Amino acid sequence: MSHQAEVDRRIKRATRLLLMQRPRAPGVKGWELRRVLGADYEKLLEVLGVQLETLGLQIKKIDEDEREKSGEVAESDKSRFFIIMKDSPTLTEALSSSWRIDELALLAATLAYLISRGGRAHRRDLSELLKSKFPSWKLAFTMERFVRRGYLLFDKSNEMYKVGWRTKVEIDQKGLLSVLLAKPGTE
Repeated sequence: MSHQAEVDRRIKRATRLLLMQRPRAPGVKGWELRRVLGADYEKLLEVLGVQLETLGLQIKKIDEDEREKSGEVAESDKSRFFIIMKDSPTLTEALSSSWRIDELALLAATLAYLISRGGRAHRRDLSELLKSKFPSWKLAFTMERFVRRGYLLFDKSNEMYKVGWRTKVEIDQKGLLSVLLAKPGTE
């Protein structure tokens, strides 16, 4: 097998690993990629990233502490790698991904509030805001779902909601705020 054929085979394998659905959290840990693809997996991901750009996708890396990293190799084994959309999805794309429009609105309102408060807010304050806009019977269930999916974190000790790791990976927070703060009709 030629060298190029071997590289192509490993890139296909990396793509399948990154796109595979996981029961708890999306993405693949660096140590898993190292085990399956070899020590040079980050170089393969760079090549794959160039190929994915033509499809409007990109590879995003986030470290164990949910902070974005620029790239130290020693830390990469603890990082999680994702394939995400490069641009925001259209409304049709978002709705076809099993999200309901009211859930998207609730997530947007929650994230806008948290981001405007430095990424965290007390549960009581957030609940007061959301109850004025959404039915209270829906709030507890939907907020728990956001926590389970990783879009929010909930610290039980001081009853605080925080921006979750998945929000940091998948959502352009500055873009969300600019859309919400824009004057109607100026988009």
